[in-house]
Amino acid sequence: MPSLFTLYRKIFFSRKPGWDQQPLPTIVVKAPEVALSAEKVKLYAKVCEFDFDGQIIPPTYLYVLAFRLHATIFTHKAITFPLIGMIHLKNSITVHRPVKLDEKLTVQCELTESRTTDSGLEFDLVSKVYAGDELVWQALSTYLYRIEGKKRTRPPRASAMAWENVQQWQLSEDLGRQYAKASGDYNLIHLHPVLSKRFGFEKVLAHGMWSKARSMAHLMQFVGDKPFTLDVEFKLPVFMPSEVTFAFESIEGGKCFEMRDAKGRRPHLKGELKYLND
Repeated sequence: MPSLFTLYRKIFFSRKPGWDQQPLPTIVVKAPEVALSAEKVKLYAKVCEFDFDGQIIPPTYLYVLAFRLHATIFTHKAITFPLIGMIHLKNSITVHRPVKLDEKLTVQCELTESRTTDSGLEFDLVSKVYAGDELVWQALSTYLYRIEGKKRTRPPRASAMAWENVQQWQLSEDLGRQYAKASGDYNLIHLHPVLSKRFGFEKVLAHGMWSKARSMAHLMQFVGDKPFTLDVEFKLPVFMPSEVTFAFESIEGGKCFEMRDAKGRRPHLKGELKYLND
């Protein structure tokens, strides 16, 4: 697998002229025979609060592998715009079966589509993980590169879901560093307030995929070995230290859920867990 440290050096310090107004090409990156680290999986499970039995890996952990290939695509010469400030809009993960720690995996990522929207340039990355010839896990990530002059969307509002049995989670200022150590994702805006201020943020930001993983950890009680899809939309950034709230309710074929601010008014993340029939 490629080194995220090396890739981030290219992302943060390379000079790119800006989007050339051309549709993004299809780009495919593959890493075969990937072995998982028991120490890294255990640390990830602890940071995201999964109950790890030493065998079945947390279902969101494979995104850690996929993101290394995402970063490889971000540094491709066809990506002519800077990645600083790029927004992860939404992420969908499908788990076809539980994956064990000792399995050798092939990870493949592909930039499949790009389009211009009212906010800027959106593009999709499709990630697939195979054990042998078996597709065991896949994900779709949608990113946004804001284009100057494009309008910004209005602040999101919480949904009308019943806000009951609310969980309260305390996020420490060093959570980003803990997640970085577990995932290898040392994006500077998640590490320290001094670094995040250099990129326009008053406080350090929680990683969006930590928020998704922490939500999934709470929902694992309803999953077991069942195949499922977990869709989320990232709404408002989570600054640390802070307190967030989380709640879910049953829907047909699964659960819907949100992570909100401490008062339960502003949404940070909105999602659905749906069981599959395969």
